[in-house]
Amino acid sequence: MIRKRGCLKLLLLLALAGALLVWLAGEVFFNLNSNLVAVSVRDSKAPLQILTKRGEWKPAVALTAGDLDAALIERHRETGMRWATLKVRRAGGTLASIAQRVFGAEVQVVTLSAERFDFMTTFQPKFALTTARERMEDGNLWFAITANFRDPKGRPMGWVYHEGRQVNQPFGDWSGCFFVKDGRPWCGPKSLLNEVPGLIQEGCQVYPSVMKNHTTFAYVDLKPDEFFDGSKISYRSLVGMRSDGTIVFVLSGDGGVMNVSEVTEIARKLNVQHATLLDGGRALQYSIRTDDGPWHFHALNTELPFKHKWLERQRSPVYIGVRRKAPVIIEGASSLLSPP
Repeated sequence: MIRKRGCLKLLLLLALAGALLVWLAGEVFFNLNSNLVAVSVRDSKAPLQILTKRGEWKPAVALTAGDLDAALIERHRETGMRWATLKVRRAGGTLASIAQRVFGAEVQVVTLSAERFDFMTTFQPKFALTTARERMEDGNLWFAITANFRDPKGRPMGWVYHEGRQVNQPFGDWSGCFFVKDGRPWCGPKSLLNEVPGLIQEGCQVYPSVMKNHTTFAYVDLKPDEFFDGSKISYRSLVGMRSDGTIVFVLSGDGGVMNVSEVTEIARKLNVQHATLLDGGRALQYSIRTDDGPWHFHALNTELPFKHKWLERQRSPVYIGVRRKAPVIIEGASSLLSPP
């Protein structure tokens, strides 16, 4: 009898250890905790709420710009760069409440100075599929994020420029763009391409654009699904710029899924002037360099070669990369000066 009890305890411990290993593998490769939150709220009709500095939960539309700025929790700062987090939640029933209480949900905000950083497209030869982590390591980048969409064969959907050359053709009449002219990054609607003088040095066609001159395009709130699945609650990625040239990324973090209206409203309250979305959903991944080493986010599996469409490896051909500018060398001087 004692031996049987000992065997049962051993089997129970082995089962628990096996379950823990499976859970850890799911978290490492499939971002399991985040996706449990995402699934639990995907059909919710309730608005995304943000935790304020006073400890209150409020929808983004109910916050002032000052409230939103105060709600940002700083995670990393260096000259010309800041990474901060918004704690978020969404009502969606018992399962959603439990998942968010256990695992939490976040939206990340990354701001980068155009004076301190160089912006570029980054990819492998022949647009071989790759990851944000690989792009960061290969290019010694401070930040890397999925750029435009890809077709079923993995080719980028939209024009791509690199080092002054167009290396991929346009795709349809897509409305957004990221580009660099005269060393300065821009992002927003395609009309900026003609309004900003000069030749494109780096850039890619993206979709959809959502804001120009601090004004949200009408479709975002009135017809969110006319051009894109804007009402769908999913992993979102927005890049915008302020009037002083600062680039702002508003990104779904673990569990922080949003619709297009919500991510756009957050950007607007962050004083973004022009903005467009980048590829999101299962494809979203980005990497941030910090004092403690790189921090990586991926919405789903980027490593394991599964065939099932919900588990398949998510890799993209083109990324936006950000690298710190080289120090300015003053001729005849013995010291190196940073950019102003």
